[in-house]
Amino acid sequence: MNIENLRHCNLGAFRTGSLYARAKRGLDLLGVAVMAPLILPMLGLLALLVKLDSPGPALYFQQRRGLGGKPFRIVKLRTMHMRAPPTGLAARREDAKTKTDDCRITRVGRFLRVRRLDELPQIWNVLVGDMSWIGPRPEAVELADWHAEEISFYSCRHLVRPGVTGLSQICQGHVTELALVRERLELEMHYLRNLSLGLDLLIAFKTLRVMLNGAGAR
Repeated sequence: MNIENLRHCNLGAFRTGSLYARAKRGLDLLGVAVMAPLILPMLGLLALLVKLDSPGPALYFQQRRGLGGKPFRIVKLRTMHMRAPPTGLAARREDAKTKTDDCRITRVGRFLRVRRLDELPQIWNVLVGDMSWIGPRPEAVELADWHAEEISFYSCRHLVRPGVTGLSQICQGHVTELALVRERLELEMHYLRNLSLGLDLLIAFKTLRVMLNGAGAR
């Protein structure tokens, strides 16, 4: 990943140094304290369903690009059948993409993805500071590095902590095609230029609606 791209971003257009941006970490931790009693019992039940549905662990870990382009391990409920990891960069990039009607997805996994419930374990990533509740959605390292090579200013999305949900998630859903990734980056730049409590609350509200109707899931 070319972190040098960060030098070319118009930092003055972004609100990453605003008072709200500095207070956001504290609000994230407050959100963890409030949400943990609701999320943890649900996670226990969902993890049991994952285990009963297909062989393998209930949790899935993957390397993703985070704040400043640094990699971190994201945690999710496993939604795909266990398989041998691919070898070769091209194969790993392809494997990191989730396709429409992907045959690798389990029965329970499809339900979890439609309702975005597979993301609930990321309360841990928020707690330890890898992620925020709301921000640009982190990508697998292989995809993030490829997109940084193909799309100008892509690395600017790493100026803030990635989010469990974000503006591009509620507007686009899951995308893999380069043209759509460019559109997603425009949405993320809009988020960075307008970073505020009001925008985050709007995204949180619309995320609940997306979880109910399942729009944009793969």
